[in-house]
Amino acid sequence: MANQDIHREWASRIRGQEGSEPLAESVVEILDCAALCFTETGFQGTSIDDVARRLGATKGRIYHYFRSKTDLFFEVHREGMKRLMGAVIEAKSAGGTGRETLQRMVEAHALTMMQNVAYEAVVVQGVHLHRLSATTPEQRVILDELMDVRHRFEQMFVEVFEAAQADGSARQDADTSLAVKGMLGAVNWMAIWYRPRQDDSLETQQAMARNLATLQVEGIG
Repeated sequence: MANQDIHREWASRIRGQEGSEPLAESVVEILDCAALCFTETGFQGTSIDDVARRLGATKGRIYHYFRSKTDLFFEVHREGMKRLMGAVIEAKSAGGTGRETLQRMVEAHALTMMQNVAYEAVVVQGVHLHRLSATTPEQRVILDELMDVRHRFEQMFVEVFEAAQADGSARQDADTSLAVKGMLGAVNWMAIWYRPRQDDSLETQQAMARNLATLQVEGIG
């Protein structure tokens, strides 16, 4: 499959999360190594050579799937957003009051951040790249697509927040957009400060996600 076809296929997957297929194991290995490299040294400081060394492979293996470091960075970003979207969509579908649904969504967001911290750190870098860096017209198209996914991610929280206001489980006087941006900003900041520890377990991560979500959601009750 040509690289352009791969790009179109993955772009369509992130637009329709529920029906997406898992990526090939060889591609996931490349993305995992690239995510770690981009997290440690940033987009500018990372080279394809760095990713290949971490992967224990030749650059040719990476170039088989990706034309450039920029394409690789975008796919790490896209995969990070896909994982966030999938987790939050599942949490949103479980029912309950608007506030209960919002609590589950924020928990799912936080837990996914912890379990995919390198990918989500790249997502944060992508936002800065979109706002601050000079990009080519082609790169701008892809970044705009990724920012559109982020906007749709945020809109899911806005819709549930408004549902919570409608059913009386959230404050009527709260500025919806500001409240949602504050909640998501607090969770997204985990990409900066959270680092897994040796004694971390699923239970400790779930507890941290629940505590963080409660602190955010209690403010709108």
